[in-house]
Amino acid sequence: MVEHLAIFKKSGKRFEIEVDPDLAMELREGKDVSISEVLKAESIFSEAKKGYIANDSDLNEIFSTTNVLEIAERIVKEGEVQVSQVYREKKRSQKKKEIIEIIHRNAVDPTTDLPHPQTRIENALNECKFCVDEHKSSKEQLDEVIKKLRTILPLRIESKVLEINIPTEYAGKCASVLKGIGKSKSENWNNDGSLLVQIEIPAGIELEVYDQINSITHGNAEINVIETKR
Repeated sequence: MVEHLAIFKKSGKRFEIEVDPDLAMELREGKDVSISEVLKAESIFSEAKKGYIANDSDLNEIFSTTNVLEIAERIVKEGEVQVSQVYREKKRSQKKKEIIEIIHRNAVDPTTDLPHPQTRIENALNECKFCVDEHKSSKEQLDEVIKKLRTILPLRIESKVLEINIPTEYAGKCASVLKGIGKSKSENWNNDGSLLVQIEIPAGIELEVYDQINSITHGNAEINVIETKR
């Protein structure tokens, strides 16, 4: 049973492939996905539901090749990926959660300098009636989302550079943790084994970073904001 198709039309001709919808959308979004993983069947159809295979002359005319993988990748990237309504709703819900998380991490309320709670961001998204596009990545939609949200919710996008001085006994563990948190600006190991780092983080996770480092060092690390980027 054919479930999800990607379709390409040109010069009155129609080409179809059967795909995994999640992987097909990831490929369209530029993620590192192999077309062989996307395809459910390595065939180019003129009508997949009836099992009609596209003929080589049509493939050569439109794609200048009969290589199934090359053609399939073009169909996914340039054509239309057909999915069910249930699938579209699922993807919109996923992308909405991603957008909320990105805003929560990267934006603050300028009146408090604290991140907005995710529930507040979600309520504002619903209020401004933003329609999440399941075909676009979360980051591609971010500028439009923020523009609409700012009519309802005060937002300031910023990052912060923290300077963290970590005592010797906690330096190794903190170094590995910090590598997964933000962008390293500098890392200096002192002769006594202590560590002085500068790291750039999204403003919304500043308190989380403090909590993590203080938990590891039992409050013995020195943390200072040395730059705020807006």
